[in-house]
Amino acid sequence: MVTIDVAVLLAVIIMLRLGRRTQARSRSDEKLTVLIVLVFGVLVAPTAFGHGVLDVVGQVAEGITQSSR
Repeated sequence: MVTIDVAVLLAVIIMLRLGRRTQARSRSDEKLTVLIVLVFGVLVAPTAFGHGVLDVVGQVAEGITQSSR
């Protein structure tokens, strides 16, 4: 039996959607892409990978705020 992680499936869908030309997208197509990315974020956030990304983004943001002082 083959199982697939929903987050992995959404990541593949996101990459395929973002690979298309920007001029060919309608507003509803862009809204659907944003919705898919939000669902992906909610699925990935509680994982170890999500925590790692949060830590990296936090360090980058902290570095930017300290360099602007």
